[in-house]
Amino acid sequence: MEQRHLGRTGLRVSRIGLGTLTWGRDTDEHDAADMLKVFWEAGGTLVDTADVYGDGEAEYLLGQLMDGLVPRRDLVISTKAGSIPDPDRRFDGSRGHLLAALDASLARLGTDHVDLWHLHAYDPETPLEETLHALDLAVSSGRARYAGVSNLCGWQLAKAATWQLAAPGIRTRLASTQMEYSLLQRGVEREVLPAALDLGVGLLPSSPLGRGVLTGKYRHATPPDSRGGSEHMARFVAPYLDDTATSIVDAVQTAADGLAVTPLQVALAWVRDRPGVAAPIVGARNALQLTAALSVETLSLPDEICRALDDVSAPVHRYPDHDWSML
Repeated sequence: MEQRHLGRTGLRVSRIGLGTLTWGRDTDEHDAADMLKVFWEAGGTLVDTADVYGDGEAEYLLGQLMDGLVPRRDLVISTKAGSIPDPDRRFDGSRGHLLAALDASLARLGTDHVDLWHLHAYDPETPLEETLHALDLAVSSGRARYAGVSNLCGWQLAKAATWQLAAPGIRTRLASTQMEYSLLQRGVEREVLPAALDLGVGLLPSSPLGRGVLTGKYRHATPPDSRGGSEHMARFVAPYLDDTATSIVDAVQTAADGLAVTPLQVALAWVRDRPGVAAPIVGARNALQLTAALSVETLSLPDEICRALDDVSAPVHRYPDHDWSML
């Protein structure tokens, strides 16, 4: 699998990443083991998790699998901290919480460092410089090799990345930002992606298949064994089952038919090759699904197909995103 530099850093990652959102909850140890081995054998390196996935079970399971199944040195382990199971406060970006969470993640993963550590979300109740100082301490102590952020809007990312660049050698450059990005969700193109490109921050798209909708599995009905058919994930899929999404999914299917490939391959290739994208994070349920996603490695979409998909999925960007003098 092709390797790409993550942002303006020396860290190289496989251009498809493996997500572990469902590990330890919907994905058991056997399916997880099969997927990790298939991913590794295909040349995949970037494995993404978080301290809250499966209430910590995803990290624990990944740590168990690295103990004998796949060499730790062959993987780029990315995890996140900052989300908390508190209905009154969803995020805690305090230095104390973040560093304690990192230590707990390392214990579950069974490793002395993670390759990439993300702030999971912006905490408006903690000064940003305090939150970012936790990233600096994690890197300077060797517990994290690189640092990034996740789910920050444009001004938040620009502020954070600029703050870090203001003291080179003292503060650690932001390597990445992880955001939802697909043909069904192009909101990052308004301000996040331009900021990331300008500041040298690599984009790691989550839900690159539109929460599974872009595979076409929901075109006629909701499969009972799908995320959309599960009690705890149905609300996650529902926003992308409207008429607008249907027209985009139909266009993806048309493109797939013309290229003699699958809608999954078309949708994933589109986002993988967007400017600024380092590696989409794919969350498969089993090795068969993951193998289907990894088959996109040999596919590059023709320019005319990309333009057609761009047009049908184009988000509405008006003032101030466009030149005000043209309005």
